[in-house]
Amino acid sequence: MTLVVVPVRYPLTAHSKATLREAIRISDDRGGELSVLHVDLYQDSNHVSRTELKRAVEREFGDLQQARYVVRRGFLVEETILEEIAAENADIVVIGSGQASQWKRMVRKLLSDPDIGSYLREKLDCTVITVDADGHTDE
Repeated sequence: MTLVVVPVRYPLTAHSKATLREAIRISDDRGGELSVLHVDLYQDSNHVSRTELKRAVEREFGDLQQARYVVRRGFLVEETILEEIAAENADIVVIGSGQASQWKRMVRKLLSDPDIGSYLREKLDCTVITVDADGHTDE
């Protein structure tokens, strides 16, 4: 079964909603499972619970049958997301274009002029789909 991981902000922003909408569509189209991920930063913690995240998503999109909700704590959002994607062995990752830009900055410190999509596909062996605030995708 295809596993689709989608990192989101809490409370859900308009961009997070667009990203989540695309992840739900992909998961439904492929008969997959959806993992909705929020990273709660140690240094700026809102103490978000899985229940709060689930309720927020369900208020917006209704009951999602094949979904699980994950809240991870970490110091760096990007690193925590990468760790979760690798740990879950995700097949597809749907991220907001803003998150992709943050990953580019992080990876650029390690490599010169990286293509973040190629880098993530190589390191994580999964499909990476970015979604802009208007819901347009780029694979």
